[in-house]
Formats: sequence, structure tokens, C-alpha cells
Amino acid sequence: MNAKRPTCAAPALDTPAPAASQSYQYCNLDLSASASTALAEEVALAIAYNGISQAVMLVTPTDLEDFIVGFSLGSGIVSERSDIYDLQLSGSGSAMYAQVNIASRAFWNLKQQRRQLAGTSGCGLCGVEAVEQALPQLPVLPGAPLPPAEWLDGLRQRINAFQPLGQHCGAVHAAVFMNNQGELLLGREDIGRHNALDKLIGALVRQDIPTAGGVAIVTSRCSLELIQKALRAGIQTLVSLSSPTGLALQWARRHNLNLIHLPHKSAPRVYSPAMENQA
Repeated sequence: MNAKRPTCAAPALDTPAPAASQSYQYCNLDLSASASTALAEEVALAIAYNGISQAVMLVTPTDLEDFIVGFSLGSGIVSERSDIYDLQLSGSGSAMYAQVNIASRAFWNLKQQRRQLAGTSGCGLCGVEAVEQALPQLPVLPGAPLPPAEWLDGLRQRINAFQPLGQHCGAVHAAVFMNNQGELLLGREDIGRHNALDKLIGALVRQDIPTAGGVAIVTSRCSLELIQKALRAGIQTLVSLSSPTGLALQWARRHNLNLIHLPHKSAPRVYSPAMENQA
């Protein structure tokens, strides 16, 4: 008797407010059995400033207000939270829309940049029209002491509590903030590594949490755009669970950002400040 062919990769029904994860069916290669598992969701979020479309980003549909504020600051569209006057979200299913009202000064600067971003979960600089936009002039941080070694003890395990979506279904990155007392305060998750950091920055700003003396932890590889976002947010120490790129390291040293890699099975590696600059 022929076995009934199972349904493979059948998506859950679309919902007006998409969840961060939904259940999907899968089957074995020999079609002998099927089961279901939770997968992380992503939606296309179109962002417009003062009525002008600026970016379409693929994001995890959680903490979108945090993301928009963090994206606006981390991308240099606005220089401070007060430049954002209003934020309205709309849409449903896999298509979401954000209308952001910003100060005239910020909007003028945005129009001068003449860029149209088309963001993806893998690249944070898509659509930039000129090298000068990819390598902007950013303020140099005043410098901060390195965090005590005990702050990093067991950090990989301790941040699990701030990755509920990752623990549930995987496929997402996380960004977590530790305050100047070494306490883990909050975290944000997203399919995009730069999106996760944007969400964290937005959450810090919206909750008036000071970044001075604190540490941002990212679970992804640390490339240039993460360094730029940290600098714009005034974050003085960035810990990455994956190695930084050479360019990220150079920018961190040039801008007095503490950059630390936390390997799986060895001691933390301080890439910035450079050894010769340490007392």
C-alpha cells in the first residue's frame, strides 16, 4: 500500500500581527515521516522619513519601535533621540510600514546624503552610494577602562537568558547590554546581526539607560557597521562572541572603542586598545 505523501515545508497561515516564530512542517528525505518545528520569522519593514521612503529592511517582527529608533541613530539619520518627533507602524503579515517624523535639520541632512538603502539580514551597508558614506567621519570616544575579567566569566552561558527566541528556534542574533556594575540589563534579538544591535540601541535610548561604563555584547561576527553603530550610540566597550574583521579592529583602535573577542574555549582577547597603547 502506498504511503500518503507528507506535506513538506508548509508555512503557518499568515497573521495580522506576525509572531517572532511559527510552526512549520518538514519531512525526511525518504518521505517516511513528517514533523513540525518552530522557525524564526522575518518581515519586510519599509521605513519612510517625513513621507520619503528611505529603506526596506528584513527584520524579526519584535521590538520594531526599538529597531527604528536604533536604526535611525546607528545609521546617522538622526544624531539624537529628540530629532525623532513621531513614529507610526502599520501593515500586516510579511509587509510592515513605519512612518517616522524627524526634525527638519535631520531631514535636510538625510536628503543631502542622496542614498536609498535596500537592507537585508546579511549586509548592513547595502545601497550606500559613495565610499564616504560607508566610511564616515565619526567622533572619537574619550576612552574607558577595560571591564574587569569577572564581568566576562561565564558570559556565553549567562546571556542565554536574554535569547528566548534563539533558544526556542535558533536562526537569530542577539545583542545584550551590561551596565557599569557588570549587571546584564536587557537584550534584543533579530535575524540580522546589525538589526539586533539597532534594537538594543533603541531600547537603551527609549528607556533612558545610560551607556557610560557599560558593555554591549553581540553574538555575531563583528564587522565595520557594528563598530560604527556602537560609536554613534556612545557605547565604549563592545564584546563579540565571534572574531572581528581587520577593518573593524582598525576603526575601534582609531576611535578609542574597547573591542574584545570572547572565544569559545580560551581567554578573552583584547583587540582594542592596542597593546602598545596600554599603560
